[in-house]
Amino acid sequence: MKSLPILSTLVLPVALLTTPALAQERVAPVELITTTEAYDPIRYEAAFIIADAWRELGVDVTVRPTEFRTALDRLYSNQDFDAVILGWSGRVDRLDPQFFLGTLDSRQSELGGNNPGGYINPEYDALYDAQSQQFDPDDRRDIVWEMQELYMPDIPTVVLFHRDEVVAYNHNTFADIPVMAGEGLYSEWTPLQARPLTDRAVLRIGGPQEPDNVNPLDSTSVWGWKWMRMYYDRLVRLSAEVEPVPWAAVAVTPVDETTVDVTLREGMRFHDGEPVTAADVAFTFNYYMTQDYSYFNAYLAPLAAVEQTGELSVRFTLSEPSAPFAVVTLSQIPILPQHIWQHIDNPGELAPQDIPTIGSGPFRFARYDRGEFMSLSRNDDHFSADTTALEGVEFIIYADMEGVFTGLLTEQIDMTAWRMEPGQIPLAEAEDHLTVISVPDFGYFHLTYNLRREPFDDRAVRRALTMAMDRERMVNVLLDGRGEVGTTVVAPVNAFWHNPFTERFDFDMDAARAELDAAGYTWDAEGRLLRP
Repeated sequence: MKSLPILSTLVLPVALLTTPALAQERVAPVELITTTEAYDPIRYEAAFIIADAWRELGVDVTVRPTEFRTALDRLYSNQDFDAVILGWSGRVDRLDPQFFLGTLDSRQSELGGNNPGGYINPEYDALYDAQSQQFDPDDRRDIVWEMQELYMPDIPTVVLFHRDEVVAYNHNTFADIPVMAGEGLYSEWTPLQARPLTDRAVLRIGGPQEPDNVNPLDSTSVWGWKWMRMYYDRLVRLSAEVEPVPWAAVAVTPVDETTVDVTLREGMRFHDGEPVTAADVAFTFNYYMTQDYSYFNAYLAPLAAVEQTGELSVRFTLSEPSAPFAVVTLSQIPILPQHIWQHIDNPGELAPQDIPTIGSGPFRFARYDRGEFMSLSRNDDHFSADTTALEGVEFIIYADMEGVFTGLLTEQIDMTAWRMEPGQIPLAEAEDHLTVISVPDFGYFHLTYNLRREPFDDRAVRRALTMAMDRERMVNVLLDGRGEVGTTVVAPVNAFWHNPFTERFDFDMDAARAELDAAGYTWDAEGRLLRP
């Protein structure tokens, strides 16, 4: 009897040799938050340009126009977002790279911090510390350039564009209004230097946005701080050339690399009549350091201790050398009256009606009708009063820029606090009573990804989605060419600190698809993007 070939014993049913293919899942739908069309049509339209391209890549996108303060809360306070389009203002202190670089520092990624996207890169953090401790400008620049080159391939946030600051004022009512890069006309020097040309000595400013609040321990928007910095004093103020100008301090004296002595101006008083002393300054900085308020963390990080050394003298002890300490920290922290704030344990939880508005600044808080009107009156007891021609400042809050522009044309306001829309600019230039000013901005409009959520936790997805943003179109069409496509968080106009040689993400849909394909993503029959 013939035996069967031995191989026959190894023959198994085909079904047992085949593993069923795992079904690939679609990439989850994403929500893109932007501001409302009425508040900012540029950001609104940019969101739809981006969403259309992302849909072409196979991502299900919902654009969510959101009221400005709500968008801020979702981004910073709650970190409840997929992707958000907002902006960072180019205030003068931010010409030093410390602030914008800090928006990618992992230690600022907690709730309320300036790194809401949650980018974590220990090498970047180490370089951030190194540049802040480097006093030689050229050596510090080398580190700052390295930081930009390091983070750009990860693209945790996208600088969409830098929008020129095009604003206008009525030259028949006021003169000598200073212009500052990034701030335009609405700077802290304007109320101190503007000169009235009529009997009215109250400067009327118009804008579409009120402060998120006027709590110096809770505000996270430029609109809050542009207002508060007029009735709070700081130890120094910054000139248009980013030079520290002695203000509440008459002397800032470095003792060594980690010790700075400050001498206060004599005779200063808070608006309630109480004297401003070194105790108030020491209290202020220590109070900020112990509060759960992340907005100033980058400024306060190098501080180890602040102590009163005399009635008008304070010593700052740093945990490490800090090159931007005088320019950044001493120019931004408002001096609070200890006799008021020492009794407030949870300042971030104050109800609007309970927020103290007593400072020592050149103007006094007078009135705030939410959504409508704000006003300040000159502090005649301030050391700057003799050279301040204005009697007060009023801020008219409009629903949108169309209302602001109408107020400018009809002379209800004297100047704009916010950029005019592209179509309004030639109309303003044709008006005999208006002067139009244009300055480049070193702030930027950004799209921030939430790196804690899918699909933005995948570097390849972020790179691909960034390649799918037609930012040239945004600048040329939406801004009418009045701006510049963004690259790193340090603007090109800030030429000394900006690294022009980092990776760029130009608009290229084929490159975006190739990036996804290389990372293992595919597409289904309906063109929807599938996870690896």
